[in-house]
Order: sequence, then structure tokens, then C-alpha cells
Amino acid sequence: MTDERATGPLRWIAGALSGLASAAAALGIAELAAGALGRASSSPLLAVGAGFIDLTPGWLKDFAIRRFGSADKTVLLAGLGAGVTVAALVVGLLGRRRLAWGLAGLGAFGAVGAVAALTRPVAGPADAVPSAVGALAGMAALTALVRAARPENAGPGTEVDRRRVLLTGAGVIGVAAAGGAGGRALLRRGDVSSVRAELRLPPPASPARPVPQGARVRVAGMAPFRTPAREFYRVDTALTLPQVDPRDWTLRVHGMVARPVEMSFDDLLREALIERDITLSCVSNQVGGDLAGNARWLGAPLAPLLRRAGVRSGADQILSRSADGMTLSTPIETVLDGRDAMIAVGMNGEPLPIAHGFPARMVVPGLYGYVSATKWVVDLKITRFAADRAYWTERGYAEDAPVKTFSRIDVPKPLAGVRAGRVAVAGTAWAQHRGVDAVEWQVDDGPWREALLAPVPGLDTWRQWIAEWEAEPGSHTLRCRATDGTGRTQPGHRAPPFPDGATGWHSVVVTVT
Repeated sequence: MTDERATGPLRWIAGALSGLASAAAALGIAELAAGALGRASSSPLLAVGAGFIDLTPGWLKDFAIRRFGSADKTVLLAGLGAGVTVAALVVGLLGRRRLAWGLAGLGAFGAVGAVAALTRPVAGPADAVPSAVGALAGMAALTALVRAARPENAGPGTEVDRRRVLLTGAGVIGVAAAGGAGGRALLRRGDVSSVRAELRLPPPASPARPVPQGARVRVAGMAPFRTPAREFYRVDTALTLPQVDPRDWTLRVHGMVARPVEMSFDDLLREALIERDITLSCVSNQVGGDLAGNARWLGAPLAPLLRRAGVRSGADQILSRSADGMTLSTPIETVLDGRDAMIAVGMNGEPLPIAHGFPARMVVPGLYGYVSATKWVVDLKITRFAADRAYWTERGYAEDAPVKTFSRIDVPKPLAGVRAGRVAVAGTAWAQHRGVDAVEWQVDDGPWREALLAPVPGLDTWRQWIAEWEAEPGSHTLRCRATDGTGRTQPGHRAPPFPDGATGWHSVVVTVT
């Protein structure tokens, strides 16, 4: 009796671990099937993660972006992995009690993965295959593990063949590891990094203006005027980066047009390319946030392309679509009003990084990214807002989203300690397509003082600023506000990013000793 009681908990632990091993086998084989199909998005974990992103309310998305930044997808996948682990342990316990219950649990996982994969924007029937095959593999693994753990004889006093259990478990884990590694290797066949590395972009027909000397404020802690690609913020819903080969890429312009246009990547490069310094910013950026970056973009002007297609009367929206099915909406008037809207192919003198839209993306200065900056763009549908709704507008975000006048204090940092005496106060401001005409700063509730503005090459970039402060001992609050080229000063009232961008003065508290 004592031995039976002692081995009871171990058997339940073994049952839970068998569920975990079976789930690992299911995911590994599903990954192998996704690799064989060449579609990473059909992997169950990624498909469910993408579906979770779609169902997440806007406030939670803003929180995740604010809290985790570009690591939000890693956190999501880690959370999903933890959830799968717990569920797999439960499946193992159920299977230990009754095999049919465990098998039903694995079948349910497969069904959820298949449904999630089939509901992706660019899905086809084959996208359900990895989840189905993975579920069958997991069920086979669980069956083998449960049977291996049963005593060899049904009579009392019989023992489990531990060697058989260990060998079966090792085999299941081996299948899981081999499947996952094989799937990853197969998916790497579609990686376009080498194609990007070999691509040579033509020089611009209209080069960017030189960046004036002094555009970057020379104070420790200030960002460079031009943001390196590796540091440029990334906010999108893609759990895996779309791998789009420029040799297969096409851009289609259709809908409410007189002459539909379809062009290859070589056709795009033969356009009269323009090069411009443009700041992009995310609508999820909080007051004082860093979801903004300034880069030198190379691309084909978008307005001539629309005029070539012949936009019909009544059209007011460009519904753009990326290679992974994401849709964004852009007011047509903002592309045709003379600003440097483009289909970009280059960033900071190189082809676009894959994470930032290689081989082509939209860039429309003066609008938040969710209505202007479609990465991996492949389709432009000329339509009406009343007829078609894009991903973010379906979720309540504004259709028209001009960037709001924004300024922040970069130096000193929040809660910093500084020495009494002369202290540099510096920061960044932007109001794309309107420009920044002034930045003012304030200590505590004292008078507003004008800061010195750094020169910029145009209206579409951010502008750095600096001031000198004779700091006195104590705790002090520093604030800033900007005035754009239309004479409008950013409001002091704080509003959250949803539905059309945050407002409010940025402030930092520092201690002077």
C-alpha cells in the first residue's frame, strides 16, 4: 500500500509530462508541414497569435506597444507558449485518466489552429493542413506514451516498464525537435535576405536636400538626426516578417480608376525616383514617447502613379494591402496635394530592411503610420471610405489622421539627478508637413521661455531644440510645447492615443543637487 501511494503522484506527473511531450510533437510536425507548404503563417502558434492580435481591443494594443515597444510580439508568443504549456499539462492529466479525453483535447487544439489559419486574410484551404497534421501527430504521440506507461500485465502487483516509457518519451521528443528544426529550415528557403543584399538601387532623379550642419543637437543623450534602420521603431501586426522576393513582386492599382495599372519591381525602379528626409510616427505614441523615427527614403512618387491610373470622381480613399493581407486606408487628397508621398524602395541609402517593408512600402508625410505607411505593399484599391474599411478603421481609429504637433524633452531624462548650475535642456519636436516654428520650455509653473531650434532640410522632418537652464537645488518639473508652421501650439490637455493620436505637454521631474 505504501509503495502504491508513493508512486501515485509520480504517475500523475508522468501523465502531465506526456501531454507536454505530445503537444511538442504536434507543434513540431505542424511546423514541418508549414515549412513544406512554404507558409509560416499557417503554423498553428503563429496563426492563433495573429488571430489573438486581431481580436485584441485597441486599448490593450496601445498598452502592449507602450509597455513592450517592438518586443510586443515576442511577449505575445511567450504568453501563448505558456498557455499552450499549461493546456498540454492538463491534456496529459486527462489522458492519464482516460485516453479519449486527452485525444479530444489535442483534437480541439488542432481545430483552433486550423480555424485561425483559415481566417487569415490571404489564407487558402491548404493553410489548415499543418494544424490537422500536427493534431494527428500529437494524438499518436499521446497514445504511444499512455500505452507505454501502462503495466505490462493487468494483475495486481505488476510494474511499469520504465525503459519502455523512457524510450517512447525520447522518441516523441526527438520527433518534436526534428519536426521543428526541419520546418524552420524549410521556411528559410524563402528568406530574401540574400536577394536584398545583392540589390542595387538606382540614384534618385530628385535627390534630397543636404541636411544642414547642426541639425543634431550636440548634447549627450540626444538621438541622431537620422535614425539608423536597426533603431527605427517597428509597430505592425506581423508575427513573422513577410518574405517578398522583388523578382515576384507586383503592385496593382485598381478600383475606381479609368486605367488599372500593374507594375513589376523593375518597372517601379524605372520611375523618376525621389529621395526625401521624412519623419514617421505611430498613432500609439504616448506623450513623450519614442515611437517616431527620421530616415532618408527613396521611392517612386505616388501622385503621378494615381494620375496615370485616372482616379474617378467620388473616390476618396486608397485602400492599400500588404503581402500578408494587412489593409490600411489613406485619404486620396493627402497624396494629391503636393506632398512627397511615395512607394519607397530605399531607407538611409540601402534597400528597405525586411522589417520595414522590403521590397516596397508606402510613405506619406504628415499622416500617422496606420493610415500611410503600408509595409510590403502589393495592392492599391481606389475606393471610398463609405464602401471599404481598413484594419484599424474597423477597430474605431479615425479615417483622417494628420500627425499632431508634438514635442518631448530628451535631456535630462525623467527622474534624473543633475548638479546645480548651467544645465542643457534639449529635445525633439515634429509636425510633419507643417513644420515646427517654435518650441517653448518651462520650469515648474514659471514663464514659458523660447528654445533654440536646430536647422532642418524641410517641413517633413523632426526638429531638435536646446535651451540653457540655471538650475537651483531642489525637485523641479520641466515642460515643453511646440508651435507648428500654421501658428498652432500643441494643447496642454492630455488625451490618449485612441482614436487619432495623443495630445498634451511632455514633462519630466528632475532633482538638482
